[in-house]
Amino acid sequence: MRRFALLYAALDDVTSTNAKTTALVDYFRDAPPADAAWALACFAGRRPKRLVRSTHLRQWAAEAAGIEAWLFEECYQQVGDLAETIALLIPEPDAAHADDRGLAAWIEETLIPLGSRTPDAQRTVLTQVWTSIGGLERFCFTKLMTGAFRVGASEKLVVKALAKIAEIDETVIAHRLMGAWEPTPEFFTALLARDTQDTDASRPYPFYLASPLEDDADALGAPSDWHIEWKWDGIRVQVVRRSGTTWLWSRGEELLDGRFPELEAATALLPEGTVIDGELLGWKNGRPLDFLQLQKRINRRAPGKKLLTDVPVRIVAYDLLEYAGDDLRAQPQHLRRAALDTLVDRLPASVPITRSPLLAAATWDDVRALRLRAREHHAEGLMLKRADAPYGVGRKRGSWWKWKVQPLSVDAVLINAQAGHGRRSGLFTDFTFGIWDGDTLVPFAKAYSGLTDAEMREVDSFIKQHTLEKFGPVRAVEPRLVFELHFEGIQRSSRHKSGIAVRFPRIARWRTDKPAAEADTLQTVRALLGPEVRDA
Repeated sequence: MRRFALLYAALDDVTSTNAKTTALVDYFRDAPPADAAWALACFAGRRPKRLVRSTHLRQWAAEAAGIEAWLFEECYQQVGDLAETIALLIPEPDAAHADDRGLAAWIEETLIPLGSRTPDAQRTVLTQVWTSIGGLERFCFTKLMTGAFRVGASEKLVVKALAKIAEIDETVIAHRLMGAWEPTPEFFTALLARDTQDTDASRPYPFYLASPLEDDADALGAPSDWHIEWKWDGIRVQVVRRSGTTWLWSRGEELLDGRFPELEAATALLPEGTVIDGELLGWKNGRPLDFLQLQKRINRRAPGKKLLTDVPVRIVAYDLLEYAGDDLRAQPQHLRRAALDTLVDRLPASVPITRSPLLAAATWDDVRALRLRAREHHAEGLMLKRADAPYGVGRKRGSWWKWKVQPLSVDAVLINAQAGHGRRSGLFTDFTFGIWDGDTLVPFAKAYSGLTDAEMREVDSFIKQHTLEKFGPVRAVEPRLVFELHFEGIQRSSRHKSGIAVRFPRIARWRTDKPAAEADTLQTVRALLGPEVRDA
């Protein structure tokens, strides 16, 4: 654990990519395969979930530190991070009695079994653990236990380090890390093997990601050099058909088995050795449904008949990565697209897979006009894909761009606030905003980002001086500050007091020029729903 904790500290202390890569190479080259496998799982987001209740952790940590619970809570509020608070408050152990087991032993012998223990047994184990390892190891152990482990190295950087150790291409490592795998010594050894023949038929390819187009598109050359498509608002997926079985993978590398039975049955008709990249959308009456409708199905592993009827789905395909077992990713975009068109055209009409249409545009003015009409087609904007580009790995600028429409906008009033965590600890940075319904402000959206550090401190000062009531960690404040909020989508919702739910709300600017009385109304916001929703 000590070696892993030192790696964590090294990655957290430097900003240089080369320095981070060197630290990762040094660790993975020398660590035992069992420890290296678990370290990789932690970096790849496959660490154990929360195993112990936070309220218990705070209570037991206060006892282990020998302080009153209220004092621990005050320290926690100031530090803003539970693992760091525990690491700081509990005394260092006697070096002669320190536990020097490796990362794999800690996770497999102590951490994972915690989840099945009674609270009393958990307390006994944690008290012994916290008092037997140093502050840095204690911090990392607690982070892993709470499921809040974050580290200053991207998975892409880890892939780069592993490829350097193995002396094989980064794309091979990235592909081997896709799909289902367990953090075992055998897996880690196979990951670095020179033999690039993989045997896991279910494994998807690493997803290629578009970069946001910040400027106008004129610098991209002629529109004829690009494939132009709608940017759909759904779940990015790969359909993998191999060995007589179909797997449906999300971009988050989650296997979506059981959640979309109509797709699983239909995709069995795909040819053997096929991998399609596309967007899973709720689809009804010939058009996409809002993402918030699709969201009803995402976490339902066994959807009922009503949900299947209310939110049917289909895949809008836009790339073919494998056909007849051949990897097509190195081929140019236009050839992969031609192969996709041929494949989809041969599918029975009953298969809920359609092609994402290619949009015609002779000039960039034509493209801009298409972008302005994106919401009419229930899209977020446009995708621009260079016709001669291969299918890459991760986010590489230059070949795929996403050109989103301007977000929807509302001026809302700050009504509630809650303190943040981490570097935001001690500051009120988590906000609830309201809009007017007659003479009443109704909660409309929550937002946590968009202000500068200076603005954040100024708003925090206002909140502390103008608190009306306290509800645990939440403060109700005088409704005087107005902020412009941006969001991507809007729909009706019976779960919200305003009757409306929005997607990806964030603060665009502080409207210091506008009094609260001039903030937007519920009627104004309802007008953004569109006639087919508003008049339903």
